[in-house]
Amino acid sequence: MMSFTPSRNDAQKLLDSYITAANLRAHSLAVASIMEHFAKKSGEDPDKWFIIGLVHDLDYEKYPDEHCKKTEEILREEDWPDDYIRAILSHGWKRVTDVKPEHYMEKVLFAADELSGLITATALVRPSKSIMDMNVKSVKKKFKDKSFSAAVDRELIEEGCTMLGLDLSEMIAESIEGMKKVAKEIGLEGNPQ
Repeated sequence: MMSFTPSRNDAQKLLDSYITAANLRAHSLAVASIMEHFAKKSGEDPDKWFIIGLVHDLDYEKYPDEHCKKTEEILREEDWPDDYIRAILSHGWKRVTDVKPEHYMEKVLFAADELSGLITATALVRPSKSIMDMNVKSVKKKFKDKSFSAAVDRELIEEGCTMLGLDLSEMIAESIEGMKKVAKEIGLEGNPQ
C-alpha cells in the first residue's frame, strides 16, 4: 500500500490525540521549529522537517517504556512514509533504538531534541524568562554546569554536533533562532529587555 505524505494538520491531530501535557507539547513544537529552521537553511523541505519534529515524541506521555517503538507502530498504522519513521526512530539512538542518525535531517533531530530542553531551561531562569534576548553564552554556561537541568544528556548534544560538523556554539545559535519563531506558543516570550 502506498503511504501518503502527512501534512502539518495530520501531525497536529496526532499530537493532540497522544500528548496532553503542556511541557511535552511545548517541547514538540520547539523541536519542530528548530527542524524547520535547519531545513530552510539547507534548502530542504521545511514542512517535512517540521512535521517530523512535531511528532518525534508522540508516545512519550502515554507509553514512556515503549518510547520510539510505540510511535513507529502508530505511524505505520497511519501509513506514514518510511523515511519519516526512520528519522523519528533515529532520535532515540543509543538510548531506546539502534537506528543511527545517518541523514542530515536525522542528525539535526538527534541534536535538537536534547538541546531544546537545555535552551528552554536556560530561558526560564533568566530575569526576562525569554528566549528573545538570550545569547549563546548563557546557554553554554548552563551547558557546563552539570547540575543545571541534569536530565539533559550533554554527551548526546555534543555527539549530534559532531555528526553535523557544527561546533556547539553554532548549534545553540541556530536552535535559539529556530525556537524564537514559536516563543509565544512555547511560553518563552517572557519580558525581554
